Amino acid sequence: MKVIVGTKEEVVSQAAQRYVDLLAKKPDAVLGLATGSTPLGLYAELARLCAEGKLSFAEAKSFNLDEYIGLDGTHDQSYRYFMDRNLFDHIDIKRENTHVPSGFVKDDAEAERYDAEIAAAGGIDLQLLGIGHNGHIGFNEPLTPFTSLTHIVKLTESTREANKRFFKSIDEVPTHAVTMGIHTVMQSRSIILMAFGEGKADIIRKTVMGRPEISVPASLLQLHEDVTLYLDHEAASVLN
Repeated sequence: MKVIVGTKEEVVSQAAQRYVDLLAKKPDAVLGLATGSTPLGLYAELARLCAEGKLSFAEAKSFNLDEYIGLDGTHDQSYRYFMDRNLFDHIDIKRENTHVPSGFVKDDAEAERYDAEIAAAGGIDLQLLGIGHNGHIGFNEPLTPFTSLTHIVKLTESTREANKRFFKSIDEVPTHAVTMGIHTVMQSRSIILMAFGEGKADIIRKTVMGRPEISVPASLLQLHEDVTLYLDHEAASVLN
């Protein structure tokens, strides 16, 4: 793992440069994207750079990590809606080249078709991740098998609690999601993980310094050959 530490603005700028460099070299790159509050600054920077003509997503494809079960793309808390409003509406990517898992898959066999779509596109060149307080990546909660492909997962109460701020009440937070599996993520050629704030410091320490184990899904990224963590000083505060 490579760890880059700076102010939030500094690491967002450095992470954005990864996209500039990749798309200059490979305009039809396949991007793995994430939702949540963590990537918002990055998405705003990518939109700015695109508007200034410093990068183009015109030939790129994207695959998002996850989606809530039961929410369609017009629901204002669906991840399709999030991506449209926070990134896709502001860059030159073709909408037909953007992919978000269906929130209406019935079983894991149906969910795994997403992996086939990724493979058909050539595989993910650069996967963006955030990290949950319990170490989840995507919605791969602790004890998710290392071999998991895209699948349906029951969300832990801690994850639902963390996401309830986006809903009117905890009762409206979906209980299940569909997510790329750990194996799916690990097949990406390069991975970026971003984390900000003191609240992420302990799980970042476990991710970087602990043993790779399925009880801390993000720690399994140690087994990948090209992972870079972009952290602000607070998130990196207990690394030594």
